[in-house]
Amino acid sequence: MSYEETTIPQSDSPAGRCEYCGHPFPTTGRLVLHKGLEHPQQLDDDEEEAFRSARADEEDELRTLRLKALGALVLLYFGFLMLYAIFA
Repeated sequence: MSYEETTIPQSDSPAGRCEYCGHPFPTTGRLVLHKGLEHPQQLDDDEEEAFRSARADEEDELRTLRLKALGALVLLYFGFLMLYAIFA
């Protein structure tokens, strides 16, 4: 995977830079995920465990986001259904 030129605003400093490809990342979590996905052969045991933990955390966040989106869609659907039942 090739990366386009990435810039981070001067007011912010990158949380880390990949030692394998030099790509900057705004958070250490993103750096850990990048290393695990793009450079899995070069990881030591600690880095591999950090990747697994970061990936599990991200999967939990995605699951929460999906549930919230589903809840919003259900509320919207039933809201429109009620409006239709009242005004139609």
